[in-house]
Amino acid sequence: MTDPLRADCGRCFGLCCVAPAFARSADFAIDKPAGHACPNLGDGFRCGIHTELRQRGFPGCTVFDCFGAGQRVAQVTFGGRDWRTHPGSARQMFGVFAVMRQLHELLWYLTEARDLPEAGPLRSDLDAAVAATAELTGRDAEALLAVDVERHRAGFVPLLRRASELARAARPASTRRRNGRRIVERRGGDLIGADLRDADLQCAALRGALLVGADLRGADLRRADVIGADLRGADVRGADLEGALFLIQSQLDAARGDAATRLPARLTRPAHWAGSAGPVRSAARR
Repeated sequence: MTDPLRADCGRCFGLCCVAPAFARSADFAIDKPAGHACPNLGDGFRCGIHTELRQRGFPGCTVFDCFGAGQRVAQVTFGGRDWRTHPGSARQMFGVFAVMRQLHELLWYLTEARDLPEAGPLRSDLDAAVAATAELTGRDAEALLAVDVERHRAGFVPLLRRASELARAARPASTRRRNGRRIVERRGGDLIGADLRDADLQCAALRGALLVGADLRGADLRRADVIGADLRGADVRGADLEGALFLIQSQLDAARGDAATRLPARLTRPAHWAGSAGPVRSAARR
């Protein structure tokens, strides 16, 4: 069964290539204003340089994840009417896409929290949160544009935090020796370029932590909460991310890993990682 929270570009209208703005930087080779199609977008809503994005100066495109919002907006909210053949709906569609993406991202986190065995005491509240958010995604375009996403999301932050606390309360038994460095609480912490090789990060609170360029080779991040953590350029070769909480695909795509990096089953090993042969889900347990 297709995961509705996973992007299906074949059913979208290239919305991520049109709706957001690009600023010329290390992530994008050009400036592109919001609502204007990227010059690399072809007639069939396909990127003309998709296989060469990193080489051509567009690594920012490779780490973007709409969480399935693109096909939802294209096929459900707008009933298959694309912005090229119906230009009058373009501006509204692009605005709805921005709202839908945020709602789908929240659904990803809420769904993961609901599926955590340790979050059983919160199951009814998480079910209600998922249902309330899903209901918003089913509204028409005008109603979606009126949604206060920030307020809606803020109402569930304490619930996600509590689910994380329950999941991290019981530290899993370590299966290999560590160097003794145990990091438990670094929410929003500055760990840019930090040497965390082989670090014991089991059950650590790394929400919003800045891990840009950090050396996490061989680190154990089982049950570490990494929601919002910035992993751009982080070296996760050989790291254990299989049980990391609230890890998303774009975080992996921004990091550097290899075939020995262990991942959650729901995520895909980035093709650009060293030794990667494609969408392998998880490396063998060491």
